[in-house]
Amino acid sequence: MTTNDSLRTQLAEVIAAAIPQLEERFGPGQGGHLDLIRVTHQARQDVDVLLHAAVSAARTAGYSWEAIGQVLGLSKQAAQQRFSKGDTVPSSEEEIRRLTPLTAFNEMDILNRAGVYGWHSVGFGTLYHDVQKSDEQWEHRRVLAFDPARSTLEGEGWQLIGTLWFPWAYLARPTGQPALPPPPTELDIRSLTNPRIGP
Repeated sequence: MTTNDSLRTQLAEVIAAAIPQLEERFGPGQGGHLDLIRVTHQARQDVDVLLHAAVSAARTAGYSWEAIGQVLGLSKQAAQQRFSKGDTVPSSEEEIRRLTPLTAFNEMDILNRAGVYGWHSVGFGTLYHDVQKSDEQWEHRRVLAFDPARSTLEGEGWQLIGTLWFPWAYLARPTGQPALPPPPTELDIRSLTNPRIGP
């Protein structure tokens, strides 16, 4: 069995399991076929969301549009047109800055250094996190999107940031400690992407 066949079989099993008593509902007027279409359509939409998130994660990890296009059987331009999103800063009355460029290798260190000054992530995208200022310190976590520990973390006060960013989910929580004052020279939050700057 090829990898594609194995994946297709697993997807079929998951879809079937999502419909209670599916095998008994294929008789006339039972609606099993329509339920199967409905759930398969939803699964297709969910997989498309995961694909977009996987592409975004690859971009955050430093992969080029050309490399991503090769995996998808698309040209560099076609992959970029299909999967790139406009980078917009969330609207808010509170002060929001963008930390960029970030990668999967440095983002957590940078977020947690920003957190001691009261900045916490409120949104993210390819190579960036948007952070908002508050009066207390924040800590950040990154876990696998489908890690069962996520629900435990949320029960401990961790707040999910935005939507899942396959394969990652990002969380933040206030520590209850007052935010540290900026260094003697005015802190430009963007300078935190420089590893030499921090608490």
